[in-house]
Amino acid sequence: MYTQTANEAYGRRSSCWWLEGTEEEEEMGFAGDCSPVSGGGLSENGKFSYGYASAPGKRASMEDFYETRIDGVDGETIGLFGVFDGHGGARAAEYVKQHLFSNLIKHPKFISDIKSAIAETYNHTDSEFLKAESSHTRDAGSTASTAILVGDRLLVANVGDSRAVVCRGGDAIAVSRDHKPDQSDERQRIEDAGGFVMWAGTWRVGGVLAVSRAFGDKLLKQYVVADPEIKEEVVDSSLEFLILASDGLWDVVSNKEAVDMVRPIQDPEQAAKRLLQEAYQRGSADNITVVIVRFLEGTTTGGGPSREAASDQNS
Repeated sequence: MYTQTANEAYGRRSSCWWLEGTEEEEEMGFAGDCSPVSGGGLSENGKFSYGYASAPGKRASMEDFYETRIDGVDGETIGLFGVFDGHGGARAAEYVKQHLFSNLIKHPKFISDIKSAIAETYNHTDSEFLKAESSHTRDAGSTASTAILVGDRLLVANVGDSRAVVCRGGDAIAVSRDHKPDQSDERQRIEDAGGFVMWAGTWRVGGVLAVSRAFGDKLLKQYVVADPEIKEEVVDSSLEFLILASDGLWDVVSNKEAVDMVRPIQDPEQAAKRLLQEAYQRGSADNITVVIVRFLEGTTTGGGPSREAASDQNS
């Protein structure tokens, strides 16, 4: 097995490149204070490249985490990518970043039944985090939008309101669904479990939490589950790239806008930086994290429709 993580690729911290030439850079003195990070890498088999960019944005604290990792399992090159957006502090997001993919590649069904392995690993990692949290009185939680690349299969698993969007033949296609408490099926599930959803500035579980699925959140765990929704895409000549991002991007940039901005930029790190800068300049009030995977070599499986493609959101 070999492993390449973001830190072993070419991650770097710089001054606020995403504010260059803007009034904010001159007026707010951000250079050196906002600590944006960007980097990227290329798979050994040359089939995909990736890039990422992450910054606290207008927030005083940073609760976003990301992971970009390439592993070799049973002779197969595996790409693992994730965005984790914490709430109630950074503890949950950091824990999921550190443990989710390591747990997944150790799962006995990782190759033979990868969807089951993903679902079981999400819930196992959640349970282990809750055990580790027993001494904490304040709740912490995290979203997780992840993508696993195995051969010509791209499996996207999502919990919470970070989002995954692919570009296929120039079209923006959401391959995850934002888990919000006011969605009819999510509200029904919460109420069936004995919980409630109410308006408190936005729709919230128990009047507290604005996402209906998450890691952590032990006081709401009966209602706020870590069961991922899993979608699969065929990696073929029509699949151009994948965007994973926290809601700091999606709150202000639509799926189609993001795809249109990224498509002409071949370097995925530069594309991720472009989206981060755009989100900030449009007034995003949250941490902003973007991971982009560009597929460099299509397979011969054909350019037909994706497997279980989710309907586009916010496009």
